[in-house]
Amino acid sequence: MLLSAEHLSINFGSRQLLDDVNFYLNEGDKTGIIGINGTGKSTFLKVLAGVTEADAGTVSRNPNVQVSFLSQNPVMDDNATVLEQVFLHFPAEFRELNEYEAKTMLNHLGISDFSQKVGTLSGGQRKRVALAAALIHPADILVLDEPTNHLDAEMTAWLEDRLRKFRGGLIMVTHDRYFLERVVNHITELSRGKLYHYEANYSKYLELKEQRQEMAEASERKRQAILRTEREWIMRGCRARTTKSKDRIERYHDLLNQDAPETDETVQMAAASSRLGKKLIELHGVSKSFDGRSIIENFSYNLLRNDRIGIVGRNGAGKSTLLHLIAGDLMPDSGHVETGVTVKIGHFSQEGRELDLNQRVYDFIHEIADEVRTDEGTFTANQMMERFLFPGDLQSVPIGRLSGGERRRLYLLSVLMAAPNILLLDEPTNDLDIMTLSILEDYLQSFPGPILTVSHDRFFLDKLAESIFEVRGDGAIHHYTGNWSDWQTKRQEEEKAAAPEKPKAAAAERPRERKLKFSFKEEREFATIDDDIAALEEKIAACEAGQAACGSDYVKLQELQEQQATLEAALEEKMERWVYLTELKEKIDAQ
Repeated sequence: MLLSAEHLSINFGSRQLLDDVNFYLNEGDKTGIIGINGTGKSTFLKVLAGVTEADAGTVSRNPNVQVSFLSQNPVMDDNATVLEQVFLHFPAEFRELNEYEAKTMLNHLGISDFSQKVGTLSGGQRKRVALAAALIHPADILVLDEPTNHLDAEMTAWLEDRLRKFRGGLIMVTHDRYFLERVVNHITELSRGKLYHYEANYSKYLELKEQRQEMAEASERKRQAILRTEREWIMRGCRARTTKSKDRIERYHDLLNQDAPETDETVQMAAASSRLGKKLIELHGVSKSFDGRSIIENFSYNLLRNDRIGIVGRNGAGKSTLLHLIAGDLMPDSGHVETGVTVKIGHFSQEGRELDLNQRVYDFIHEIADEVRTDEGTFTANQMMERFLFPGDLQSVPIGRLSGGERRRLYLLSVLMAAPNILLLDEPTNDLDIMTLSILEDYLQSFPGPILTVSHDRFFLDKLAESIFEVRGDGAIHHYTGNWSDWQTKRQEEEKAAAPEKPKAAAAERPRERKLKFSFKEEREFATIDDDIAALEEKIAACEAGQAACGSDYVKLQELQEQQATLEAALEEKMERWVYLTELKEKIDAQ
């Protein structure tokens, strides 16, 4: 066991974040912590990492166990360079030994200027530098708070692979459902101050949680049935004269005092939008450059009413720039953008609105609208706040007292309160909990207008997107039909077709001390090896076809990808053997 936490309790104002809970981490455990925003996930991680103390309870670690912690909002030295920040708390000898690995890691995370000052980095770049600092630490336990935020698809795949190979213990808060599916082997859900443990990845957790809820509901139905029977018996005028009658009355009161199973409240979203005319948004030959670098070049597109477009690409390629051009927040260098007179854009930007941390939640929303009309009826601002999990007591607090996820949810509510008819969403899934994400996805699928979303959340794009714009940073925007998985398959096919064929390496000449000949085993192998290679190639082709057909079934997709990797390794080994046997045969014939 690497870590044990027992009888932890934490109270935050009027909220009980942890209520007498236990948590244990063994070597090889990779645990994902999930729960609704504001339930205390980040606080729980800080307690486990030893950054803060619980109000009650103990956290025990072996004295030799090293812990590395990535905070949700890392505190950094603005005057330090990137490389100095990574090694800020390490001795010079450690930096000398690990500088090459740190630079490699930073390159994987999209940071190539190691001498750049931390104070000049964007929020996403700062988080990636902090992630590199956490990963370079020779730790037995990694505690990571939202490590996938601000990572593009390539970076996320790299981090997935690294964490899968990590042999210590991992505790992680993330809302990336594919990440939870592929990396973790335990899920711990934080709900109403209690912890619920599941030995499972994400898909198995969903099954087990549903079973737990069904059992709790069945127990509650049984309790209510017994209570009705016993209540009728008592109402008939029972007399507590016998011991048997007294025991029966006591059992009735015990059942009556039992708490019903609690369920988490969920965000309730109703599609609110304004009337949308025939003309939406048209981009004609739009180009935009920064510092002499062409980001978008001669791009044209007419937005359609039913568009569901996912925008992907590496960090810094220009995805947010494209949204700002469409929204009219940024003027193109050439070309023009035409916007219909009825268009009302809801722009959920990556940076978010500059929220006044001293302003009350209630006042912030009322400044936008007092009420909003939806398909389900007209709701007041107070009712909409309650539907977004801001009850009366939370509406009166300053915004500064909300968690990062709650502020993000409040910002989302402010965008929807304006009743837009076109949605431009820039990283809408960052900091939102999994339950809210699922409900947001359902809401977006019912939204009556077009949606364009920049996102690195693969699950989100698989569920929502019907076409993909890939921004590659060279000015071109490439259009693909389908969701994220469809786009990934097509990109892999393009890269495979464009890759030059590797020349077969000539085998080194060996001195011949005796006459060469096939062994009996080699002769049989040479006779069948062509058929073996053909069979492996057919199986790989079948795997690729299966991946293209499985859509958003990510469990099946992962199985097929792992099967394909095994087959390709076997094919590569078989091809090397074929080269050796063929060259040996040629030498035998030439003797």
